[in-house]
Amino acid sequence: MDGFFAQHEGTIRLAAFLGVLALTGLAETLAPRRPRLVSRGFRWLNNFGLIAVGTLALRALPVLAVAVAGIAQANGWGVFNRVAAPYWLAVLVSFVALDFAIYLQHRVFHAVPVLWRLHMVHHADPEIDASTGIRFHPIEIALSMAIKFGAIALIGAPALAVLLFEIVLNATSMFSHANWRLPLGVDRALRAVLVTPDMHRVHHSVIRRETDSNFGFNFSFWDRLCGTYRAQPEAGHDAMTIGLKQFESQRRQNLLWMLLLPFTGSIGDHPRARAGAIPPA
Repeated sequence: MDGFFAQHEGTIRLAAFLGVLALTGLAETLAPRRPRLVSRGFRWLNNFGLIAVGTLALRALPVLAVAVAGIAQANGWGVFNRVAAPYWLAVLVSFVALDFAIYLQHRVFHAVPVLWRLHMVHHADPEIDASTGIRFHPIEIALSMAIKFGAIALIGAPALAVLLFEIVLNATSMFSHANWRLPLGVDRALRAVLVTPDMHRVHHSVIRRETDSNFGFNFSFWDRLCGTYRAQPEAGHDAMTIGLKQFESQRRQNLLWMLLLPFTGSIGDHPRARAGAIPPA
């Protein structure tokens, strides 16, 4: 079974990605949460251009995440390759553990200035919609995949758990960034377990104490358990400013600008280098 998932990982993930993108794009069109300030055509062209470059960068890696699960299994690496457990339990626990690893990774990328330089490409987007959910610098994507490799090997995650996690992570990233007005009752019910668009939008505020909150991608309870949860933005969702203060005047951000952004200026000039560690949420 695991061999099948490793063989068809790319096809399965692409089909899921296109399906979720179509659904979130339709939802944003029919029920937008905030008015657009920048043309969606311009932003989507460049944001998707960035993910295309990132996808090409991943192709340079000798293996992808599902294959690492197979390698770990063959070599007896990780908890679930050494401890007897029902397959369903190994899949479930591995999925949850991988999600916590991504939550921790997200916090680290905010806390360490050299990593923030990469991650701020994501936060510099002056709007937030489904395309923001896949707007990451290619080097960040490669580093994130390397971290994921380590987590998979440590957990001994089955290939099915890894494939499901990769699909759900892409899907929830687009969903949580979507410019979609969910009914308040639906949002309240969903965010008891899942990260909703209104919950994650707070994370894209220009106010740093809001940016350094709501780090989760899939499950909302990591932020509650770790003290990084913030229910609403101070200014409200309609009035809040999205992005980073230093880039407020650069609203038409093209692909080249995004690729070069981490390498502009010195580490000492970077706001996180001067500010230090993450402040309390």
